[in-house]
Amino acid sequence: MKRKILSIMLTFALVFSLMAGCDTKGSNNGESNSTVTATKTVKITLLNSKGEIQAQLEEAAKVFTKENPNITVEVIPAAAGQSPFEKVTAMYASGNAPTMAMLDPGDIAKFKDKFLDLSGEKWVEDAIDWTLSVARVDGKVIAFPFAVEGYGLIYNKAVLDKAYGGNFDPSSIRTRDALEEAFKKVEAIGVKALEISPMDWSLGAHFLTIAYAAQSKDPAQVAQFLSDLKAGKVDLANNKVFNGLMDTFDMMKKYNIDKNDPLSPTYDRGPELIGKGEVGFWFMGNWAWPQIKEFDTANEQYGFIPVPISNNPGDYGNSQIAVGPSKFIGIDKTQNNAVQQDAAKKFLNWLVYSQTGQDALVNKANVIPAFKNITLEPQDPLAKSIGQYMKESNTLKLEFNTILPPDHWSKLGASMQKYLAGKIDRKGLIDEIENYWKNVQ
Repeated sequence: MKRKILSIMLTFALVFSLMAGCDTKGSNNGESNSTVTATKTVKITLLNSKGEIQAQLEEAAKVFTKENPNITVEVIPAAAGQSPFEKVTAMYASGNAPTMAMLDPGDIAKFKDKFLDLSGEKWVEDAIDWTLSVARVDGKVIAFPFAVEGYGLIYNKAVLDKAYGGNFDPSSIRTRDALEEAFKKVEAIGVKALEISPMDWSLGAHFLTIAYAAQSKDPAQVAQFLSDLKAGKVDLANNKVFNGLMDTFDMMKKYNIDKNDPLSPTYDRGPELIGKGEVGFWFMGNWAWPQIKEFDTANEQYGFIPVPISNNPGDYGNSQIAVGPSKFIGIDKTQNNAVQQDAAKKFLNWLVYSQTGQDALVNKANVIPAFKNITLEPQDPLAKSIGQYMKESNTLKLEFNTILPPDHWSKLGASMQKYLAGKIDRKGLIDEIENYWKNVQ
């Protein structure tokens, strides 16, 4: 009897041992086990450096999770005033790298050893060709082109129609003098002409870079200009395009609604002023529409004019709006496991190929997509205006963004702030720009 009981106990022990062994295998290799993957929730993170669409991305993440219940997406905002490069670098240093990192064009190559090779993804073939020039590093596509954006002088058409006594034609402004005449007409009806937002990223990454982009229609020549600037071979004091742009900026400063305290306004002041029709123009990009819309109750008629750099309407830059892929998403391969990487790929494909993903990208976040297969067109007036310039090939291509140092907008944005506030003159600004580039590593 004892032998029988012992035999039964041994049998049960063997069965439990085998079951435990199976369970241990499932736990250790669950990330690649299809049964576990199908039921286990995988959490991925997205570092978002486009603060103006934080709420829209959070909503997109919820919709994606509803359609993919085993994947949750946390959207982490980059702090205001902090460059995404600094944020992501700090997260890597702490061992907490985001699964997906949204970065500026010039940052991508710096993470080539940390980002996943995405060359085999379907969307690579569907991307607009020139949007991948930044994403391709050492022959591999390591980033997803998230958005195409443009910037210039946003105008409120209702204000301009009243100022001009009829239907305002934005193509009539192609010189500095014509722009100043528009400012005068706006002020003649009791409205302030212009808001200049003093954030370093707006002044350093957007306004100043027009001086780079307008050097030539040939992107290779623009890249050479920056290379020469780095080598100390460029004399900005005698550069026609740079001085033309800064002459326009000087004129803009005179009509700035906040000229008596030009560094005080926050970003939020701009959409309120232009949306309520308290200014006729605001230098900013199409990403600002969600904020403008909050203050616009009836008009919804806005558009862009380029920042003219001379009084010759035929000069390159006077008819062209600055446009380029502005944000890219890389997938981490060093601190996120294979299942998280696959989940991130699925999220990016969802944005490009699903109806709900395209709706989240284009209609909700008001992003101009970088993919040929997406037929949805943003319905907001600013994106439509940028799209029209693109259709007419009237664009300043921002391909040179790939070689802008990560601290360009913060360092030279600070120099532009000093110039805006009158703390340095043109020579002082030139010295700071030239010295910055000479010391770029």
